Amino acid sequence: MDNQLPVDKFVEIYQQLNSSNLDLLSEIYSDNIQFIDPMHEINGIDELRRYFANLYSNVKHCQFDITDTFNVDSNAFIYWTMHYSHPKLASGKTISVKGHSKLIFDSGKITKHRDYFNVGELLYKHIPLLGSVVKFIDKRAG
Repeated sequence: MDNQLPVDKFVEIYQQLNSSNLDLLSEIYSDNIQFIDPMHEINGIDELRRYFANLYSNVKHCQFDITDTFNVDSNAFIYWTMHYSHPKLASGKTISVKGHSKLIFDSGKITKHRDYFNVGELLYKHIPLLGSVVKFIDKRAG
């Protein structure tokens, strides 16, 4: 099956996703979706909706810019930059984090979604006090 159409649909939905349209997740994810990122493992569409509802309730804004996509057979690879602002991180300024996702499709819907990104860039560097320590360690390790 040509997965270009499901990949295009994924990109379209992620670029418009917000707290008021989380029902769109059912259009791209199977009911038994397994979603994994460096901080979470989520199983099932209902749990995924709760995860996104919590994410959007804690941020001032969150936007995904999809920069590239590749697909082979039932696998897709999505490269993105997430831009978000949280009132308690970086003085509420926008934080940008690059990452990528591996998606596995079955019958036109995603059954497995795995995100890869640097948690320090996403969160730790922007927490008062802890951020200074993380930046110091990064500088020393580099």
